[in-house]
Amino acid sequence: MLALIAAYAQNRTIGAEGVIPWHIPGEQRRFRWLTTGQTVIMGRRTFIEIGRPLPNRTTIILSRTKTYQTPNCFTVRSLEEALERAATRHTFIAGGAALYTATLEMVEKMFLTEIHATVPGDTFFPTFPESDFRRKVVASFSGELPYTYVTYTRIR
Repeated sequence: MLALIAAYAQNRTIGAEGVIPWHIPGEQRRFRWLTTGQTVIMGRRTFIEIGRPLPNRTTIILSRTKTYQTPNCFTVRSLEEALERAATRHTFIAGGAALYTATLEMVEKMFLTEIHATVPGDTFFPTFPESDFRRKVVASFSGELPYTYVTYTRIR
């Protein structure tokens, strides 16, 4: 299964000056719970923002300019090569914006955190035809930065 995992604000912001512009501990736990033991594909800038290979996962980084090679962490030059290298039951696309756009038509599921605020930024999650998916609200959270976990499953 090819899935996409992301968090975005009401104005579709996912980043600001190379970093995620919020801190939601529950979101990080959810990311870890969903992706542990699986393959995660991300772009070079997303990898730099995270700052290290993800433990207990295979991390595949797309980059035409850098090479990262540590245990369970590989660099590839194309999305096709990344998908070929993914050897786990589930593969998660974890950003950035260009990779989300490139894979939106391929993913079977999207695990999204929808943040109920407008957040300034310079990197945005792409729009997608919601009618191509079944939307399921998993959980909602109130507080200083309210958000909802939503799973979109492609309708075949």
